[in-house]
Amino acid sequence: MNTVTTVNRQIRLAKRPVGRPDDSTWEITSEPIPEPSDGEFTVKVDYVSLDPAMRGWLDDVKSYVPPVAIGEVMRTHAVGRVVASKNAKFPEGQLVSGQFGVQEYALSDGRGALAVDESLAPAPTWLGALGFPGMTAYFGLTDVGRLQKGDTVLISGAAGAVGSIAGQIAKLKGATVIGVAGGPEKCAWLTEELGFDAAIDYKSESVGKALRAAAPDGIDIYFDNVGGEILDAALARLRKNARVALCGAISGYNATDPQPGPSRYLSLLVNRASMTGFIVFDYLDRFPEGMEAMAEWIRAGEIVTREQVETGGVEAFGRTLNLLFDGANTGKLVLKIS
Repeated sequence: MNTVTTVNRQIRLAKRPVGRPDDSTWEITSEPIPEPSDGEFTVKVDYVSLDPAMRGWLDDVKSYVPPVAIGEVMRTHAVGRVVASKNAKFPEGQLVSGQFGVQEYALSDGRGALAVDESLAPAPTWLGALGFPGMTAYFGLTDVGRLQKGDTVLISGAAGAVGSIAGQIAKLKGATVIGVAGGPEKCAWLTEELGFDAAIDYKSESVGKALRAAAPDGIDIYFDNVGGEILDAALARLRKNARVALCGAISGYNATDPQPGPSRYLSLLVNRASMTGFIVFDYLDRFPEGMEAMAEWIRAGEIVTREQVETGGVEAFGRTLNLLFDGANTGKLVLKIS
């Protein structure tokens, strides 16, 4: 293995947070860089993905994946380069993505790993539009939302990693797209660069009132990333046979009390609408389909990708993760490790 150091620094879960994670949540540890056995390879991690779902993985509750254990390396998707290999499919020098965790080096047996084509897009994009966020947007709209040409689509968290891609896919498919985001700069990005038809600034205006103006005839699809009051505002504007795709609820992820359910849920009954939760991991066997479509749109310049790359290595992980809960990111949030 050709490497300057022999130490692998890692972020491990020190204790489960109550509310917002802070410095006491994490521990930085060091151990020797792992050496591969037959069928394995060692990755020098370049970038790690930061996603709202990571907050849910810290709680010891039943969910779609087991919680991160106390003392375990923090789970996340990452991109890095193979520096030592005993796996013919992943030779030394190959750029790869996979569930490598928040650490400087990772050992993999190849399961869940993917060779990255740098000629198509730079490494951080493989954690965004060509990674789980892009696939979440694609299958959330096409399968859960049953997107059709002419639909009116509302997307919350629209300036984030998933929402920004979902809105662009909807436009490509012939929909009218309205985004909800926080602040004038994010709203301008949605309409001026991404092609959204309208953007609502939830920090400075009433979402319900603005939505009535932007979609006077109602909405066909609501792609929900935030939950809370914005979900209620969307339910009030559903059209007959509308579809609500529940992707996330970041507004309540750090809450210490149980969050109330939507008060306008009877709109689903009145409008014969549906509200469906989904997890992108359920579509792993169909990722080639989604990635092929996304790659073609990127290659043709029809999808704009944006990654907010923060620096500082593993020490900056906790601070960078909390940018998500401050609404301080635009596009995909990524931390540069090496």
